[in-house]
Amino acid sequence: MAQKNPEKGLAGSAPAVDTPVNVRNVVLVGHSGAGKTTLVEALLAATGTIGRAGTVTEGTTVCDNDPAAVRQQRSVALACAPLMHDGVKVNLLDTPGYADFTGELRAGLRAADAALFVVSAVDGMDAATGTLWEECAAVGMPRAVAVTRLDHPRADFDEVVALCGRVFGDGVIPLYLPMHGDDGESVVGLMGLLTQRVYDYTNGHPAEVRDPDPEHLPAIEEARNELIEGIIAESEDETLMDRYLGGEELDVAVLVADLEKAVARGHFYPVIPVNAPSGVGLDTLLELLTSAFPTPLEHPLPAVATVDGRPAEAITCDPDGPLVAEVVKTTIDPYVGRVSLVRVFSGTLKPETAIHISGHGLAERGHFDHDSDERIAHIYSPLGAQLREVTSCIAGDICAITKSTAAETGDTISAKDRPLLIEAWDMPEPLLPVAVVPKTRADEDVLAKNLARLAAGDPTLRLERNPETHQLVLWTMGEAHADVVLDRLRAGGVELSTEPVRVALREAFSSSSTGHGRHVKQSGGHGQYAVCDIEVEPLPRGTGVEFAERVVGGAVPHNYIPSVEKGVRTQAERGIVAGYPVIDVRITLVDGKAHSVDSSDAAFQTAGALALRDAAEKSQMSLLEPVDEVDIRVPDTYVGAVMSDLSSRRGRVLGTEADEVHEGRTVVKAEVPATELLRYAIELRAMTSGAGTFRRRFSRFEPMPQHLAESARKEHANTH
Repeated sequence: MAQKNPEKGLAGSAPAVDTPVNVRNVVLVGHSGAGKTTLVEALLAATGTIGRAGTVTEGTTVCDNDPAAVRQQRSVALACAPLMHDGVKVNLLDTPGYADFTGELRAGLRAADAALFVVSAVDGMDAATGTLWEECAAVGMPRAVAVTRLDHPRADFDEVVALCGRVFGDGVIPLYLPMHGDDGESVVGLMGLLTQRVYDYTNGHPAEVRDPDPEHLPAIEEARNELIEGIIAESEDETLMDRYLGGEELDVAVLVADLEKAVARGHFYPVIPVNAPSGVGLDTLLELLTSAFPTPLEHPLPAVATVDGRPAEAITCDPDGPLVAEVVKTTIDPYVGRVSLVRVFSGTLKPETAIHISGHGLAERGHFDHDSDERIAHIYSPLGAQLREVTSCIAGDICAITKSTAAETGDTISAKDRPLLIEAWDMPEPLLPVAVVPKTRADEDVLAKNLARLAAGDPTLRLERNPETHQLVLWTMGEAHADVVLDRLRAGGVELSTEPVRVALREAFSSSSTGHGRHVKQSGGHGQYAVCDIEVEPLPRGTGVEFAERVVGGAVPHNYIPSVEKGVRTQAERGIVAGYPVIDVRITLVDGKAHSVDSSDAAFQTAGALALRDAAEKSQMSLLEPVDEVDIRVPDTYVGAVMSDLSSRRGRVLGTEADEVHEGRTVVKAEVPATELLRYAIELRAMTSGAGTFRRRFSRFEPMPQHLAESARKEHANTH
């Protein structure tokens, strides 16, 4: 996020405020290509924050420091861009629109108090955007809609507004209508529905405000009636509707006040047409962000606890309160190292302050509980890739700190003498595995270091060292996420390649058998002598490996029986026919022989292993594959396609149920072999237009079909 080079393209110092009332934290969300970053740059230029749009294009998406983002030609990370308008500081949080970078989106939602949904007038929206709207509704987050790309020949504002109404529901109503130029296609202004005034951008931004032309009046009147009725429905003044229906001309100031209250409460969702390149609608959008979106004082704050888990007193957005802040995103800058984007919820963060950093444990993803004390040397206001030093950051505001050795995404920053821990936020589970192979031993060391740094900032990345397949597996959100991670590792000096991910299988006895193990060896005057006979019988799935003995007459001395057990268990762990652990079997030692001089623990361990291998040769061995239980959440329209696809993956559908959280969605429950789920994260997304998600958990092992088992044996033989 930061650079050594001068702050090229910036106008003036970083914006500063001294009260939360003058702060707005707004996250921009929408599908990839909707124009979020273009809109952010246009707003920055319109407020004089930058000289012109495009001067920090790469900065707002962190592309200048990240070759992966340049190569993918899209935002891959959260970026913060603050601006000032009418004395209010607006922290714009630009999020990636591609589903692989959901972790960045979640971070933006955590730091924000309101959401601006950016929808293209050309492409509409994807299904994931509709799901995200429902998630914001579930937590009561205020929302508005900006319709972009109005200058495109295929732009259709009316159709997009209708689409928003169908997907988002009631209360999504335009405040303005686009006004076309003499050519009938270009958008040169807006028609204000409440004010009944025209905002003409023919001569550029800001707009010239004038009365509408006669031909504009019918469209304004029709849309205005719908808007007023929507505002009145959310008004606390119960007399407004009767007065309106009685023909009274309501005061515009009253309507605007009620509109702003309804938006701030998350009950009304205004739509504003915006054309970023020409500046159309930028001033009206800024007015909405500063006047209607809530201050941090109006947004619920997360619960806090002491670092040992005991509930703590609820915090308030008070600059004079106890320090409680959260690291919403950590990135690694090639010049200054670790840079952490921080949302301050309570208190004031100041330079040269001793702080406490505490983090929640996600051991399954390589993150563990941690606590440490540090001292912050500097505090910055981030603007894309630029960092501008500031003197403090009050409750409700967002800043950046650098060079912390402990701060990870999701960590809590609090006072050293009063350490606290913020309630953790939900992050999606990475479900696409990628096996990486370092080129040399030196690359292994660099890889481990770089992965630890990446994982500190990306909770959606999980590292697994599989002791059975001997693979280093990165669990990612999808192909684009995997590409970004690999590019960042290579940029960090690691030479690596990828290989197909192997699933850890199991071996099992299909029938009872007997085995004879004889280890007799004479060398250098010292002998090794051990003989043992075993019986083997398969057990129900999930039982494990059991060992018993039925030796009569001391054929195997009692002190050597544990050695036999160790030998058969070691051999079972190593595998027999394909190198995978043997499970669900009872091995019983029934007979054997020993020598008074030459027998030893090692000899009986070897004899036990040989006996188990002999029993396997006499029995039919089967390969078992892991079977996972999966919960797949999809819109109702995709249920049939998903169930059909599961059948092609050898899956067994257990049933369906309505999604309790999202209306119009279904949860499909099924059991699917893990080998069929390796790329399911990608294939489900393609099948459901990005709207499908799933969770998986191990259930049990089941026999593989014979043809697949043979392929697995050959693959293992070639690998080893």
